[in-house]
Amino acid sequence: MWRHIAANAFTFLIVGLFLMAGVVAWGTRQYSAAGPLDAAICLEVPSGGTMRRLSADLVERDAISSAFIFETGADYTDKSGLLKQGRFRVPEQASMEEIIDIVTRGGRNTCGAEVIYRVGINRTIVDVRELDPATNEFIDLASFQAGEAEVPEAYTEVRADGEATYRIVIAEGATSWQILNALGQMDILQSDITDVPAEGSLAPQDYIVREGDTISSVLTRMRDTQAAIMTTAWENRVEGLPLLSAEEAMVLASIIEKETSVPEERRQVASVFVNRLNRGMRLQTDPTVIYGITRGEGVLGRGLRQSELRGATPWNTYVIEGLPPTPIANPGKAAIEAALNPDTTEYIFFVADGTGGHAFATNLDDHNRNVARWREIEAERASDG
Repeated sequence: MWRHIAANAFTFLIVGLFLMAGVVAWGTRQYSAAGPLDAAICLEVPSGGTMRRLSADLVERDAISSAFIFETGADYTDKSGLLKQGRFRVPEQASMEEIIDIVTRGGRNTCGAEVIYRVGINRTIVDVRELDPATNEFIDLASFQAGEAEVPEAYTEVRADGEATYRIVIAEGATSWQILNALGQMDILQSDITDVPAEGSLAPQDYIVREGDTISSVLTRMRDTQAAIMTTAWENRVEGLPLLSAEEAMVLASIIEKETSVPEERRQVASVFVNRLNRGMRLQTDPTVIYGITRGEGVLGRGLRQSELRGATPWNTYVIEGLPPTPIANPGKAAIEAALNPDTTEYIFFVADGTGGHAFATNLDDHNRNVARWREIEAERASDG
């Protein structure tokens, strides 16, 4: 009898395992299969949101067929704790797997109205746009310069709606004074600080902000981001650099940032300055002279005078030996990495070549020829008006 009972139990176990395997296979297919959405939706994940609350919202909006499968899939793929706050476009027929990827991979918000404050070297431009879920393309609603007396009606309407996403984009090479001044012009932020942050301490990147955030909280994020970038770059620096500290690396990176806007040139420009430092040559770079005049407050707006090139300031690298005492701007990640991992070259000179880039030279004769060619280009442009 016991043998018969054991045989039956074993049979039930086998059947149960097969049934369980079938359920798992069905659930897996449901998880990755096209979903029931017949049109794209804009999905909002609030601060402190959870997968359980999100799955309930998705079921209510007929975006998924099963909250249990959705949550189980998130747990199985170790994504339950990666939910990001924001507003995300979910395309039609998106699978549960695709939706979980959308709400956990991060990045900027992907739907709804968006206000972008583009902080540049000379001014801050405010762009207002809205994503059309049907086409997945942004529609430009307005664009204006921050600080204008009158703002477009579209901006006012988006602000009043209360559903917009706000993004601040900091240009590489902006100074700390320029950034603080720009943040002070943004009426979505609470002004609670007047002291200019240390030059070079703010990471020029994109930042999602919320209406009512304080300027100090935004600056803290910028500082933390820049510090993390430098820590990683300093740990991965090449050997033999004439830099004694991460602070000196930030100074060099800021000079590289101001000298070229061509990504492919950054490490070449870095090699010139590293070679000069190793040889005990002065850096002789115009952006440091300009910073000594403006202290980073605004732009010079004209060419340098010979008297200014000879004028003694702590930043004038035509006069001082080695690096200036502080950075001259806030360098981006690429410039920081270039300073700490430059190309290996013999270059010690460079000058503009008329294409937006530079001509490099290993000796003075070649450099003088490059300079002469640049002067010809300047003269041709002047004669053309």
